[in-house]
Amino acid sequence: MRFLDESSWHGAVHSDGWVKPGGGDAAVTAPATGEEIGRIGIADAEDVARAARRAAEAQRAWAARPYLERAAVLRRAGQLCEQHAAEIGDWLVREAGSIPPKAGVETETAAQECYEAAALASHAIGEVIPSAKPRLSLVRRLPVGVVGVISPFNVPLILAIRSVAPALALGNAVVLKPDSRTAVSGGVAIARIFEEAGLPGGVLHVLPGGTEAGEALVADPHVRTISFTGSTAAGRRVGELAARHLKRAHLELGGNSALIVLADADLDLAAAAGAWGSFLHQGQICMTTGRHLVHEDVLEPYLARLAGKADHLPVGDPATENVALGPIIDERQRDKIHSLVTASVAAGARLVAGGTYDRLFYRPTVLADVTPATPAYAQEVFGPVAPVLGFSDAAEAVTLARDTEYGLSLGILTENVSAALEMAERIPSGIVHINDQTVGDEVVAPFGGVGSSGTGSRFGGASANVEAFTETQWLTMQGTIQQYPF
Repeated sequence: MRFLDESSWHGAVHSDGWVKPGGGDAAVTAPATGEEIGRIGIADAEDVARAARRAAEAQRAWAARPYLERAAVLRRAGQLCEQHAAEIGDWLVREAGSIPPKAGVETETAAQECYEAAALASHAIGEVIPSAKPRLSLVRRLPVGVVGVISPFNVPLILAIRSVAPALALGNAVVLKPDSRTAVSGGVAIARIFEEAGLPGGVLHVLPGGTEAGEALVADPHVRTISFTGSTAAGRRVGELAARHLKRAHLELGGNSALIVLADADLDLAAAAGAWGSFLHQGQICMTTGRHLVHEDVLEPYLARLAGKADHLPVGDPATENVALGPIIDERQRDKIHSLVTASVAAGARLVAGGTYDRLFYRPTVLADVTPATPAYAQEVFGPVAPVLGFSDAAEAVTLARDTEYGLSLGILTENVSAALEMAERIPSGIVHINDQTVGDEVVAPFGGVGSSGTGSRFGGASANVEAFTETQWLTMQGTIQQYPF
């Protein structure tokens, strides 16, 4: 039997074993072909309540296990990610529309997330602090209990396991709600990995579902922390509901990241970086380069190079063709992309490349003569669209880069790295890459944005993960009961 053989999860959700969901089931569809490649169970509010209650019961025993046992489960999970990378990667290609190299990055990163999380199990969980009284005074970190994880379709494996793995390693139970469009690669695969790794029953629940399941997860009293990755609009609703129930919400949201190309940049390298930043995975990445800010002295040569890249990048079914771009996830997202492009052209932008589609295959698109008000420049497109705007000097570049509600990632291309660093200090951004484009992440690095890109929370790295998935407790001890005047 294959690791992700459908007979083991057809029409089911994972909790204690595989159980029939209350929300029925739905087709798993390959966006490149429209073909149904499986069916997945859809959770309703009752499924969420049952899973959260069971998770709370199982969490206490899991947290009480020796750290060596928890670390062993996480290490085994990493090995299973590597062992079954080809099969999981095949689902990422067919279900998410990933090109094979991008799928390979996901499976490799998922394994590394598990290995890094394994080290968290033995990470220092407190410190001794001074006290004005004759006593031992400690600050220690304790598991939050049950962590709710809501993950998106675009990078489904990484954006789920980056929260699931550290939360489990630190002694929490997890209820994961993956996007139902990528419920196998972003949900079933993770359930199977930890099932085979020896995670005790009830500690991890995977419940694909829609808005009803998501709202139930955020509101459930057993769930004390929410880790959400998705759009800014949805993140606002999650944050509001979490605040109403007095629980923490780590929100990693949208972006409209700028790539600044200074006059001294190598234009061949810059255009290649810009094309990668805007067109990788069809632009369906939160860190995608959404705005190209180019010095006016090199604006036209940069445009020509970028358009040349766009014109020659092959687009098609990544499961059967050697392509650079696969399909957009669905018609709704494709139509949103195209409406922003056509509205931008109607507003005066010049279409230099692309702007057309066949079914869900959208051509990489370059727009010139844009203004800060151009729709595809001002808004997050979440598609393979590169709006290019010129600037006259560094001060104007900084002003333009700052002129957004988002603050996720920033790239600056130049031979003068000192000038780039000085510019970056004036542009609010959770991530800055000097002499690189805007898409980049590592499992040991803190990840997150500011402004409408998120709450400033971070995933990645020991300190950020401990902060995200534990609570702080102050503990004192003294040898005798202190005498009081009452």
